[in-house]
Amino acid sequence: MKTSAKVISFIVALLLIAAAGFVYFKFFFVLGEGVKAGELNQIVYKGWVWKTYEGRLIQTGFKGAKQGGGIQSNEFNFSVVDKAVADSLMRCSGKNVELRYKEYNGMLPWRGMQRYVVYQILSVGESSGAQSELPVVIPSIEDI
Repeated sequence: MKTSAKVISFIVALLLIAAAGFVYFKFFFVLGEGVKAGELNQIVYKGWVWKTYEGRLIQTGFKGAKQGGGIQSNEFNFSVVDKAVADSLMRCSGKNVELRYKEYNGMLPWRGMQRYVVYQILSVGESSGAQSELPVVIPSIEDI
């Protein structure tokens, strides 16, 4: 009986260690850290039980020649944990920002709805105004 109790306690301890390791690597291990730049589209404070700050950054670029060579935009969806950073970002909507973020393997409801968590604003600048650089074609009366 003593050996079976030791085996069971050893298996339970091993399972607890494995579960703790899984939870750590899934939710708390920082998979990557980086900087993203683009035009801040929105930042909102929302949630059912845990209210979190969620934002969207629009990054513009060009497609490759194989894809048609046009303009493309990529969205970077992120969460913000620090209220001071979120309040600063709320005053930057429509401006170009550089944000430092951490990437996690999984999401926690009180940390946000995204795997990417912004924790610092590096710079804020005016929007590049890329929309005004596109040509506008106004048809004349003869074209109608």
